[in-house]
Formats: sequence, C-alpha cells, structure tokens
Amino acid sequence: MEFRPDEPSGKVTGGLHNAPPGLAGFIRFIDRISIVSGKIVAWMILPMSLSLVYEVVVRYVFNAPTIWASDISQILYGMFFMLGSAYALQRQQHIRTDFLYGKWSARTRGLVDSACYIGLYFPALFFFLWVGSEFAYRSILFNEKIVTSPWMPIIWPLKLAIPISTLLLLIQGLSELAKSLFAAKTGVSLYEEQAGSET
Repeated sequence: MEFRPDEPSGKVTGGLHNAPPGLAGFIRFIDRISIVSGKIVAWMILPMSLSLVYEVVVRYVFNAPTIWASDISQILYGMFFMLGSAYALQRQQHIRTDFLYGKWSARTRGLVDSACYIGLYFPALFFFLWVGSEFAYRSILFNEKIVTSPWMPIIWPLKLAIPISTLLLLIQGLSELAKSLFAAKTGVSLYEEQAGSET
C-alpha cells in the first residue's frame, strides 16, 4: 500500500505528520539527539561571557588584567561554535543560496539535498572524523598546551570537540538525508513550515 500524505485542505504542508510512523519516529529520535546536545552546549555561553565580563571589570576598574580570561573565552567559543553545529543543522540555520533554493519545488530540493548529502556531506565528514580523531588523540596523549599563552592552558578539550562535533553532524545528517529522500520521492517536505521547529 502506497503512503499518501494527509491533505485535509487540499494543500500539502510541511511537517513530520506527513511521514509514515516508522520514518517519523526515526527522524524524531535523531533530531532529539541534536536538540538535547545543542541545549547542553548552549550553557557554555555563560562561562564564556562571565570570563569576558570579569576581564573587562578587573582590567578597566581595578587595573589588574588577567592572563587567562582571553584564552578561556576563545577556547569556549571554539567549542561552542563546533558543538552547536548539529543543532543548527537540525533547525535549518546553516547558510544556503536561498534565492535559488527557495524557488524550487520540494521534490527538486529533495533531489539536490540528497545528492549533496550522499556525494559531499557524508564523505567530507567521514574524512574530518578520521583526521579530527587523530588530531584529538595526539593532543590528549601529549597533554598539549597553548605554548603562546603565558599560563599555557591545555588545548586538547578544544581539539576533542572536533571529532565529537563531526560525529553529531554525521548523526544529524542521517535525519536530513531521510527528509531529503522522502521529499525527492513524494514531493512532500518533512520540514515544518516554520524553520527551526524542534518536533
């Protein structure tokens, strides 16, 4: 029996309610991983902001600048930027050429997205995972530090974020590929009409 999306108004709208239950469950499970990880990573904004505020206060009010605040904020920002990328992908917040993409039908978008995920996205991320894992492993093994900093903080947490971020992107990519293949096959988008839905 062929699946037909529910069209009560005669117009197909986006959303997971259009997908068969098994596919919708798979996509929700994968999306939930990115949503939870993104919300956990979002808390990194607090120590990053506090370190910057602390530095400004002690530098300009007490004339006693720190040697660590700048390094801490840069390390946390790098981790924040990388580890939040899967969440951004789930919420459709990455940059694309909308002046072309926005004019395409759901089927065309699905075909182009599927080809890009299979031909570019997954191969590139598997390569990054391999290289990033080696990079992080060596950094942890030698307890690598930032030698250009006067207090020489460890840098391996930032480098460990590379393979973790890549793994999260690969996992979210499975959801995005499933959505794209469904759109390519049926002409129906599984994205909510409002970009960034967490359902």
